Amino acid sequence: MVSCKSAYGYDDKWMRIVGIPFIALICPPVFFGNTYSSWAGYWHSVGISLIFALCIWEGSRPIFIHITNRFPAVQDNRKRIAWIIGLSLLYVLVVCPVVGTVVDTFFQNGIEPKEPSSFQKFGSSMILLLTVGAIYESRRLFRLWQDTLLEKEQLERAHLASQLEGLRNQVNPHFLFNSLNTLIYLIPEDQEKAVRFVQQLSKVYRYVLESRDAKMIPLRQELDFLYSYIYLLHERFGENLVVKIRDLEQRQNAVIVPLTLQLLFENAIKHNVISTEKPLKIEVFAENGHMVVRNNLQRKNQVMDSTGVGLQNIKDRYRILTEQQVEVITSQQYFTVALPMIELQNV
Repeated sequence: MVSCKSAYGYDDKWMRIVGIPFIALICPPVFFGNTYSSWAGYWHSVGISLIFALCIWEGSRPIFIHITNRFPAVQDNRKRIAWIIGLSLLYVLVVCPVVGTVVDTFFQNGIEPKEPSSFQKFGSSMILLLTVGAIYESRRLFRLWQDTLLEKEQLERAHLASQLEGLRNQVNPHFLFNSLNTLIYLIPEDQEKAVRFVQQLSKVYRYVLESRDAKMIPLRQELDFLYSYIYLLHERFGENLVVKIRDLEQRQNAVIVPLTLQLLFENAIKHNVISTEKPLKIEVFAENGHMVVRNNLQRKNQVMDSTGVGLQNIKDRYRILTEQQVEVITSQQYFTVALPMIELQNV
């Protein structure tokens, strides 16, 4: 048996089982309504239409499959359709007169006095052929469209994963460089503080290494990491950096994309002035089903504008996990990022 799946990517068994009788039912009133005047005549015409539908569908089907297997590429669409139309038309011109002769011989029993004209027979056969071809082609185009969407989504995910890995590899060395510079100043001034700094730095990097491959991580673990990270930042900026975290400790089932808070803190530090006259204030809190990270806006005088790669990656990472959107709000006073609060059971 000729396989439709090899050419079109789907099994047409039920399409044939349903389609052929359905066409047989609608053909008489559409094409031969003037050739019968009773229910007996209608069902007689349905029987004849069923024979023609069966012959045209099952006869043209191998042509469709063979030509599609021969010219499967999208760039060969014109050639494939031309071959299908030519061979199918030849098939109808040869077979339908034979089928018509057999039907006239064995099935014209005098129920109806009127006989469909040759033009009606040929026209209905051609329309039936075009209908069958349209059904197969539309299903094929729909499958190709689905495959294209799936391939596009897979490519986007692969591209996103590549971007994220590149971003992590860029962020971590910069953070380590700044931390080591801070440590250099601490060692001669306060060795005990330097030891605590190294311990917190070790904790931060252990978390970075352990969580870098995770899609989500419990919020409480991210907060433990954040406190160590903030400790390092305070050693670097002192009282010029003010951080307030509230309303998050009780969120026992909440999860977060790992390193998101670090990226948002680095984004705030990178783009804003931090000084005694203008301390940078960063708040982290829960509000309206979101975890909000907000800082006062005091932009640096930068020659080049921000590329927004970090924020876009955060948006993309959350888009994979939830339908809720990451909201980025800029006002005259504040820069705010609202992350969807994702909560799972038994975290």
